[in-house]
Amino acid sequence: MRTCILLITLFLFFSCGNKGSKNADAEAKRDTYVNPLFSEGTDPSAVFHNGTYYYTHGTEVMIMLWATPDITDMEHAECKVVWKPEDPSMASHLWAPEIHYIDNKWYIYYAADDGNTDNHQLYVLENTSPDPMKGEFKLKGSIMTNPEWNWGIQATTFEHRGERYLLWSGWPKRRSNAETQCIYIARMKDPWTLDTPRVMISKPEYEWERQWVNPDGTRTAYPIYVNEGPQYFHSKDNKKVIVYYAASGSWSPYYCLGMLTADADSDLLDPASWTKHPTPVFGQSPEKEVYGPGGVSFIPSPDGTEWYMLYHARRVTNGDTGSPETRSIRLQKIGWDAEGMPDLGTPVALDVPLPKPSGTPVK
Repeated sequence: MRTCILLITLFLFFSCGNKGSKNADAEAKRDTYVNPLFSEGTDPSAVFHNGTYYYTHGTEVMIMLWATPDITDMEHAECKVVWKPEDPSMASHLWAPEIHYIDNKWYIYYAADDGNTDNHQLYVLENTSPDPMKGEFKLKGSIMTNPEWNWGIQATTFEHRGERYLLWSGWPKRRSNAETQCIYIARMKDPWTLDTPRVMISKPEYEWERQWVNPDGTRTAYPIYVNEGPQYFHSKDNKKVIVYYAASGSWSPYYCLGMLTADADSDLLDPASWTKHPTPVFGQSPEKEVYGPGGVSFIPSPDGTEWYMLYHARRVTNGDTGSPETRSIRLQKIGWDAEGMPDLGTPVALDVPLPKPSGTPVK
């Protein structure tokens, strides 16, 4: 196994070696895999480029990158720490890194703060090497999402009809006693600069976007309303632009995925172009012991004939933010419905053998 060598004991918890599922059968057939891909981790992101998956997920104190031709075999993936900030103003709570290949350069988007999560802002790293495991990721700068304040998390970018856009989760105004996280979009001038003011395309309005869990397990409303983790996708015929997002408290079993859609020919910067699905499109499955799924991203199979989603979820009903991470990383194939819209299905239980993505190299 190729793992990163971490020099500081504090970082050992985040070592690149995947602990995996202790219950998984070590002798599983080579054409199947089982979840989880990582027994600990949040907000997975990957890009498939020239036969290799480049993968990252949140680790709070640094950004790590894995490279592998087989996304289901992270145990043997090459791994490297690509960013560990030294500036205390941006050295804490490194959330939701995402890797993208744009104009022959590599970029990683992430959020960080100075130790106070109310001061989160978005940052961009750039690497000009053809291979992101080589060269050096350098800080390109922060993304000012609003001239009055700079709170933003979980940025992602996509290109549509020759224009590049940024999606992220932010607050309408600075938090006082409560917060409301909304989904914003803006057009970009370059991979690190916004070209237009932010536009809100979703805010928490349904009950399922505003749920958390009490210590006794009961469900109630709480003054933290959440839309976060936006992720771009599309219909099978590319006539619809889709934004998936996570809703409700991430520490609760009610964390789930919502969906926004817009016609591909519409103005994506016009809030009226977007329609919100009235119910969650992917949520908990108590019978499968899957709770709070979120942090979704999408990758093709190696041969391009299938699509898969990466996401995180828990096997327990809730998570205490002061305790060790209970979320794990999962991979699941998606399908298409009769209208050509993605069908995410329902969560699959851990340790269930699943066929590997089509075209995965045989070892």
